[in-house]
Amino acid sequence: MAVPRGDAVALARALIQIDSRNPTLASDSPGEGDCARALASILDDWGFTVQLIDGAPGRPNVVARIGPADAPALMLNGHLDVVGVEGMVHEPFAAEVRGNRIYGRGSADMKGGVAAMCAAAAKGASADSARQILVTAVVDEEYESLGMRAMLAAGVVADAAIITEPTRLAICPAHRGFVWIDVAFRGRAAHGSRYDLGVDAITHAGLLLTELESLERIRGKGPQHPLLGRGSLHASKIQGGVGMSTYPETCNLSIERRTLPGESVEKALEEITDACVSLRSRQAHFDARVTLSTAQLPSDVPLESPIVNRLRGALEREKLPVRIEGLSAWTDAALLNEAGIPTICFGPGDIALAHAAEEFVPIEEIETATRVLARVVREWCYSA
Repeated sequence: MAVPRGDAVALARALIQIDSRNPTLASDSPGEGDCARALASILDDWGFTVQLIDGAPGRPNVVARIGPADAPALMLNGHLDVVGVEGMVHEPFAAEVRGNRIYGRGSADMKGGVAAMCAAAAKGASADSARQILVTAVVDEEYESLGMRAMLAAGVVADAAIITEPTRLAICPAHRGFVWIDVAFRGRAAHGSRYDLGVDAITHAGLLLTELESLERIRGKGPQHPLLGRGSLHASKIQGGVGMSTYPETCNLSIERRTLPGESVEKALEEITDACVSLRSRQAHFDARVTLSTAQLPSDVPLESPIVNRLRGALEREKLPVRIEGLSAWTDAALLNEAGIPTICFGPGDIALAHAAEEFVPIEEIETATRVLARVVREWCYSA
């Protein structure tokens, strides 16, 4: 696949046309392999040193370098996997251009950003740069971040990083984490007429939901983050009961808690367990078991950090507005920051269009992101 060197729009369209649905989320998907190999070939043509590192069997990450291998490195990162296409109102992989937009699954989340960062690295760096640019495109960000975890485990490191997630060209130094919690309620099965014997597990789930709703109403008076506001909690799934004339013996509730920087997984679990303890003290037959399903950390980089200042300066020198915001969605930035690599997000497109029935990225934003990131790359590579 031939793409002119540094042509971000052509690269975006080429990547969007490749079906790279996450195979865990879409069982009929070919996975990210074709997309990774195509991007690796293009970056090789553009003069990068390229390797493929499996994030999972048959699902390769792309790791491309330009500049001296032993020099300080700035990483530009994105993910290649996209979510399913059910319910989309346009062709998911046509990369159709309408007006100033490219339509397709992954156009906003986040192949427009991947294209911009690759083109920016090609335009801003060269083999004789004083410092190194590291371009990484990983798999599985949409599910378990296996790609990023594998890349870090393989020893890929940098001094700072920018992830080109869709931020509408705002600098996003922070995002929330999340904690997924399961609550299993146990009642007592009985005929629907035997109130003297039956214990309703579904009603007990409702009691907990009422407690959690009260907690959510007062959360606004609790900790606030200057860019992210407050944390949040919502019920995601509920299942229980076997028939209309039977007291339900079991009910299973799944809860998502979005956490702020500084809020721990333990604190999120404690909110649920404390609510259950309170209910148990008032309801003799209340029986609930709280377990952690999975969790991802929040991300937070100080506004005065060097990577924020570099990106802010590039926007100013390009005579563009500087907007600093919190990002609503979780990203691999949390894993990079946990590994000691200060990481922020900045890219074309709107996160509100991610996973949507209609997904597009404005061409102008791809071009602007490329221009800004190319300046960041040049200043990183050639400034003291």
